[in-house]
Amino acid sequence: MELKISFVLIGVFLVPLNVAFGRQAQGQQTYRLDSPIDGLELFLRRQAPAGAPRHTVLMVHGATFPSALATGFRFDGRSWMDELTEAGFDTWALDFLGYGESDRYPQMSLPPTAGTPLGRAPEAAQQIQRAIEFIRSRTSSDRVSMVAHSWGTMPASLLAAQRPDLVERLVLFGPIAPRNGELGEAEPFPAHHEVTEMDQRSRFLSEVPQGYPRVLLERHLVEWLLAYMSSDSLSYTREPHSVRVPFGPIADLLDLWSGNEFPYRLADIKAPTLIVRGEWDTASSDEDTRNIFSGLTATSTKRLSTIGRATHLMHLETGRHQLYRDVESFLAGPDVDSLVGGALDDGI
Repeated sequence: MELKISFVLIGVFLVPLNVAFGRQAQGQQTYRLDSPIDGLELFLRRQAPAGAPRHTVLMVHGATFPSALATGFRFDGRSWMDELTEAGFDTWALDFLGYGESDRYPQMSLPPTAGTPLGRAPEAAQQIQRAIEFIRSRTSSDRVSMVAHSWGTMPASLLAAQRPDLVERLVLFGPIAPRNGELGEAEPFPAHHEVTEMDQRSRFLSEVPQGYPRVLLERHLVEWLLAYMSSDSLSYTREPHSVRVPFGPIADLLDLWSGNEFPYRLADIKAPTLIVRGEWDTASSDEDTRNIFSGLTATSTKRLSTIGRATHLMHLETGRHQLYRDVESFLAGPDVDSLVGGALDDGI
């Protein structure tokens, strides 16, 4: 099995590309804070509403690109963070170590075989906790809701299971889940890997069934790819041009798909939880999401929603506003026990 192919199935979080990477977007505040690793800093971006916030939300990206290429990506001048802020949410987004504006692991300057996979879920969960503790120190919020995508749902769920006192609500969209050993053994894993522009282009187009129109506009894809390559200052020094990222997220996925379990118990998650997948998502299947849903036995409320004609990258696609509305409604509460628009509710 080729590891390079496997990453194509993993999502991440998306942000603004129509501005030069590293430049503070209009209306955003940015912060640097100590990470759990001495000498390395994490990066947080924030967009606060004009009035008193309804809730505080932290956006958690996935395996191959940072927050500025996820929730902050502005399609024709408007991002998901803009939408949430306008809806009254105090919206934050984290870059994990090794991505975007956060520091790089020193091992990322070494050959990939020189160490173990960087940035696995337990380590990333500690980074999320550090971010939430910082957010609590800057706001009146005792607990913070999380919106996580793809591999990012693993560290977010791990923290929710370990520290229910920190988590208000949990949204998992395109979550990955254990499968029955379909990949077999794939170790040893490298410390980091490189993702080319063509790798990203392929994964954005591969899930749309033949005969259906594309769900990502070409002009948006071109703009996104330019910003993606700019997220790594050394991308154009490599051949082929590529962005270097930690391999830990891919190692986590391969472990799950090799028959291993989550590094946490779903039954330990107590926060109200929304699970969302796209109809055409192959990385997060209907069986995957229903298994997660069934395992959430301690939540006060859980909801499972499928968005039609959407892929693993639904937050980048033309139908993204349905995702926005589903997530905003769930984050706002109160919960309603009903079956509406393809969403399965199990409210208590």
